[in-house]
Amino acid sequence: MSEANEHDQDLALAHRIVDLLEEKQAEDILLLNVEALTTLARYFLICTSESDRQTKALRDNLSETLKEEGITPYQREGQPGDGWMILDYSSVIVHIFSPLQREYYRLEDFWNKGQVVLRIQ
Repeated sequence: MSEANEHDQDLALAHRIVDLLEEKQAEDILLLNVEALTTLARYFLICTSESDRQTKALRDNLSETLKEEGITPYQREGQPGDGWMILDYSSVIVHIFSPLQREYYRLEDFWNKGQVVLRIQ
């Protein structure tokens, strides 16, 4: 597969995840292109969840829908009650935060040299 095709597939996955997060009312969704800054992933997707219940719904909806499409996370960290959760889809890493934890970790500030692909507030 050419690098251009791989890049297109990664961007399509990132947009698919954005759609799924929006479907479950995630807030302040930010998609950053970080490929020039790290080898961890091409995209970081950061969003806010207003409750543990919503965090669980976001995680479950992403996991179940993408699994049906043949895509599974390589790793999951955190639990809904922790205030943060990470789902690692290799080229796209999804960060789900409570408002308090998002303010504490401030990933947008840390990765501020990343290119903003989209922001939904």
